Amino acid sequence: MSRAPQPFDHAVRSDERLVLDAEAVRAWSARTAEALGRERAAIDAINVFPVADGDTGTNLYLTADAAHRAVEAVFAAPGATGDRAPDTADAVRAMAHGALLEARGNSGTILSQLLRGMAGVLAEGADGDHLARALATAASSARAAVAHPEEGTILTVAAAAATGCRDGGALPDVARRAYEGARTALEATPGQLAVLGAAGVVDAGGQGLVAVLGALLETVTGTAPEALPPSPAPAPPAAGTTESCGPGGEGPGYEVLYLLEAEDAAVELLKARLDALGDSLVVVGGDGLWNVHVHVDDAGAAVEAGIEAGRPHRIRVTHFAAAPAPEPHRADEAPAHARGERAHRAVVAVLPGEGLAGLCAEAGATTVQARPGEPPAGDDLLAAVRRAHAREVVLLPNDTDLRAAAATAAERARAEGIRVALIPTRAAVQGIAALAVHEPDRSFDEDVVAMTAAAGATRYAELAVAERQSFTSAGVCQAGDVLGLIEGDVAVIGQDLTDTARTVLDRMLQAGGELVTLVVADSAPPGLAATLETHVRRGYLAVDTVTYHAGEGAPPLLIGVE
Repeated sequence: MSRAPQPFDHAVRSDERLVLDAEAVRAWSARTAEALGRERAAIDAINVFPVADGDTGTNLYLTADAAHRAVEAVFAAPGATGDRAPDTADAVRAMAHGALLEARGNSGTILSQLLRGMAGVLAEGADGDHLARALATAASSARAAVAHPEEGTILTVAAAAATGCRDGGALPDVARRAYEGARTALEATPGQLAVLGAAGVVDAGGQGLVAVLGALLETVTGTAPEALPPSPAPAPPAAGTTESCGPGGEGPGYEVLYLLEAEDAAVELLKARLDALGDSLVVVGGDGLWNVHVHVDDAGAAVEAGIEAGRPHRIRVTHFAAAPAPEPHRADEAPAHARGERAHRAVVAVLPGEGLAGLCAEAGATTVQARPGEPPAGDDLLAAVRRAHAREVVLLPNDTDLRAAAATAAERARAEGIRVALIPTRAAVQGIAALAVHEPDRSFDEDVVAMTAAAGATRYAELAVAERQSFTSAGVCQAGDVLGLIEGDVAVIGQDLTDTARTVLDRMLQAGGELVTLVVADSAPPGLAATLETHVRRGYLAVDTVTYHAGEGAPPLLIGVE
């Protein structure tokens, strides 16, 4: 299990960077996301602390990917050239902010705080001395964000990185010593945390941080450090020593995460309340915006505490499900092998309109049709999951109002031994984007990550006709007016559906985009799709358009922009 680092030549070469400028930060963020994506499965496999739920690598990757996308957005912003080109401060702050907004899990939340701590110092200067100070600030701020820090974790590895380069120096030398210190500390983690020693593995979060620092080292020196040797699979726990989660286990049953807009004083009170409710409490951020992570048995109480402290949003609740149980069957029912083997994986999607449901069914999805005024209930979704007859199911509700029903259906399906991942798609166009990248031959986690990313990268809009006079976020509408809803809010009120659709498209494409998806119902005006395709082709040369026909029972027009 030895991971002793290889010695480096500490002489600074002429081709090495002496300043971490904006382009270097951009390259670092890209390499970090790439490295964690490459090592995601290996890190997931050794995840035994604080909960052995096998998702640390995935959470770190998703957090780093969000950080990189935020940096790219800074460089892609209008006017980001010449005198207005991003500088180091712009890039590192974007990297930290992107990680804060999308931090996942315990380790991802800590990583976001490490990046935030580094950003505050690197915004002032980007040479080796500033990097050394940045790593020290990052380590101390991350430790302060954890309610009950443990040695032998990502916090220990971060502290060792900071200690290794505390004397400063040239940027490449500081990066080398930080990496060496982190890698040496990672090797020692099994002797510091009993659960790691019993499993015979290093800390998963710490291994992820070593990958982050390895990406930084490669960015400033041009040479990648030697890869860590493959980690052994965790040893099975001794009888009576497993610390399980959920009903009947010893640990909390739910992971709760949310962004919170709140004042500092309110956050201090929130920490005390959440600490009494559960464990693995991490609260990161500042300046009025925080990311909250906690493991609890009462998820509702954790969310209510956030509501009392400020305004929580992007709330995510994950159940630490027990190992899948065998599929139950009645005494008068044929055994599973006689009824046909389960498929390996299936996608279940809720869709408006017969045409769209048929299209997705042809692509292999099990579909549930949502009819106007008749949203499917949790029992309908559970029946569809069962009908898919697969060991693994990806569930796409494609409607914000169906999230609760979908979560209930997923929970009930898991109790029957089906592995279910609920991707919180809010519109049919997001479901289409997710289904387009679905690959049943890759691992379940990789498939879910890719589908989630595709859905999340798709902004959506809907055109509808007002049934009565009402007040909207865009003003007062009258019965018969055409409403253009962007991300669920009325943004445009018009008289003509085609003209309103053009306006909605222009507003959505102002923020950029590469692909426009149009889903047209039978009730839409003839030629609407062709008119909008021409509008996009003439006004946005780099944007492609694809059109689907929803048939009857769908809104006149759905728009997606990826």
